[in-house]
Amino acid sequence: MELIKVLRPEAGEGAQTVDVSVIVPITERPEDLVELYHEYSLPLLESGRTFEFVFAAEPWCGPLVAPLHELAAQEQPIRVLQVGQTMGEAALLRLAAAHCHAPVIVTLPAYRRVQASALADLIQNLADSEDDVVTARRWPRRDSWLNRLQSRVFHMLLGGLTSNRLHDVACGVRAMRREVLLNLPLYGDFFRFLPLLAAREGYAVTELSVPQHERDTSTRVYGPGVYLRRVIDLLGLFFLLRFTEKPLRFFGLIGSVLATVGGGVLAVLLYQRLNGQGIADRPMLLLGVLLVVLGIQAVALGLVGEIIVHLHASGRRGYQLLHRD
Repeated sequence: MELIKVLRPEAGEGAQTVDVSVIVPITERPEDLVELYHEYSLPLLESGRTFEFVFAAEPWCGPLVAPLHELAAQEQPIRVLQVGQTMGEAALLRLAAAHCHAPVIVTLPAYRRVQASALADLIQNLADSEDDVVTARRWPRRDSWLNRLQSRVFHMLLGGLTSNRLHDVACGVRAMRREVLLNLPLYGDFFRFLPLLAAREGYAVTELSVPQHERDTSTRVYGPGVYLRRVIDLLGLFFLLRFTEKPLRFFGLIGSVLATVGGGVLAVLLYQRLNGQGIADRPMLLLGVLLVVLGIQAVALGLVGEIIVHLHASGRRGYQLLHRD
């Protein structure tokens, strides 16, 4: 089945390379895209860089992107990629990166996060350094205390699990070299942790403080399911960053603890049975057996993971070569 439902404009595509490609994935709470384009393209025009805006849209975004087609027909540097099925933001980013012409990519949400001038600052910082990813930090924060509290708690958990001290991972405004986005294994909701995944792959990542947009100040309170998914995402990220190459250490540790506790419970019950005490109707017997079985299964799962890693080790490059003489 064709993945891309609409791709405009097509004429002359790839004929000219530009300096910067700005990817705008359209998935959640999109604002007026024409206003967004005019606001954030202005500092790029003033900087003298050539650029293109690549809008990657979900199937339901047809009315939202229709005005963009009109701008593209007026020879504005705009392209629209509209997919034929719901994909999620990570897939939209990968799709758009494959259609970008520039060596530098900027990711920009479809809603305001930072001042428009921040784009030029991020690009300039990337050009003046050897960094591969420059991610925006909204500072000083101008939104409500509840938003700041949620962000602080989230980043405290993130720092505890990953030993990384980024302050605004969820901002979504980043400048990076094109190969970073093409090479990163993005899927699901892990696009939120793009800087952390890039650092894991050996890319140089830095954070730049930029002014927060005045329209990014409304209080945001989500449902319990959203917070639960974020916690699960953090646990998944912890496993990916720490144990992708050695899954047996993770599952083996959990399995060993479960099996040891279960074995201890069964040993106590065995001692009691040898001393004449009945154990057939004891719930602890079921608990001990359950813990031992779960422990063995966890260790077996880790062994299966080790086999998979071993079989794919020759085809995976777990490093980035920074210098070669």
